[in-house]
Amino acid sequence: MLNISAQHIYFPEAGTWEEKDPKSFNLDFSEAIQLAEANEYSESKDLRQAILKGFQHEPYHEILGPTKRRGGPAGIILKNGYLVAKWGDTKRVDMTFSVTKSFLSTTALLALDQNLITNVKDPVINYVWDNTFEGEHNSKITWKHLLEQNSDWSGELWGSYDWADRPSQDTGIDDWRNRKLNEPGTHFKYNDVRVNVLAYSLLNVFRKPLPKVLKEKIMDPINASSSWRWFGYENSWTTIDGYKMQSVSGGGHSGGGMFINTEDMARFGLLFMNNGNWNGEQLISEALIQEAIQPSATNPNYGYMWRLNADGPRQWKNIDKNIFYAAGFGGNFIIVDRKENLVIVTRWLEPSKIEEFVQKIYN
Repeated sequence: MLNISAQHIYFPEAGTWEEKDPKSFNLDFSEAIQLAEANEYSESKDLRQAILKGFQHEPYHEILGPTKRRGGPAGIILKNGYLVAKWGDTKRVDMTFSVTKSFLSTTALLALDQNLITNVKDPVINYVWDNTFEGEHNSKITWKHLLEQNSDWSGELWGSYDWADRPSQDTGIDDWRNRKLNEPGTHFKYNDVRVNVLAYSLLNVFRKPLPKVLKEKIMDPINASSSWRWFGYENSWTTIDGYKMQSVSGGGHSGGGMFINTEDMARFGLLFMNNGNWNGEQLISEALIQEAIQPSATNPNYGYMWRLNADGPRQWKNIDKNIFYAAGFGGNFIIVDRKENLVIVTRWLEPSKIEEFVQKIYN
């Protein structure tokens, strides 16, 4: 286990952030920042248009949650918690798309910490006993399967079918509808409908909205601003204990998800850089964070909704294998390096440029 506490880590108070010259750490990020500013995400700033274009091959795809026009390239780099570089408007709130998944998996870690979920390998049907997990196939699905995106959950949620989400371009709708089911835990498939099944399942466990859980347990303790929002869909409402609650989405594939500024993303990254400890307060158990960033059996570059730089097809070359990161559509990233005490947030960077950007930071 890494002993980060051996070095002094700075934790910013609400609304402030102490800045230091990167030269004081013998660092120079000027080339990386120039690359980020020169390679803005090439699709429309009207994210509704970018989403519809990006997922135009999906049958029945529609926007179900809010969207927002995006800003320009922005980013922050932290060293030992100190702000050593920034560019763009770091206070602007924007969509983050699948970066939301790492916030979602964090609420699952909180449920495990609070013993609301006894074991990550428990079948979810033991906790969510409506028809969501009924049947021989779905009843085998565990929390770990949902977190690692290898559940192959089959069904429909909020009007969206699992098979209609990022379907194979080599076949047609009849093949998608009648596909052979994979044994849970044996096949990785990036699928937002199943991610939203996890969010719905966690809502049933906490019995209160996940944004409220995240705010109380994570975002308020790390002194985040009050400007972030976590949305679901216009039709993703359910009744829990007699109260209408919205089940949030794990991304912006159909709108919704986490809307947040760059500085709050950096605070979240700093919490994970310091193994779940914020200025002496353990918000998430260190053991659970370590578990969340282990390569899954079905994808060496994926843990509990965190991307991993381990050996595998998505590894960034010549970059430490222990780095992990949250990644979202449109070039949104929170990169965590616990060895060098670095947190790197970059937004609206052309996704094909991320590896080059990271290499410039380290080289």
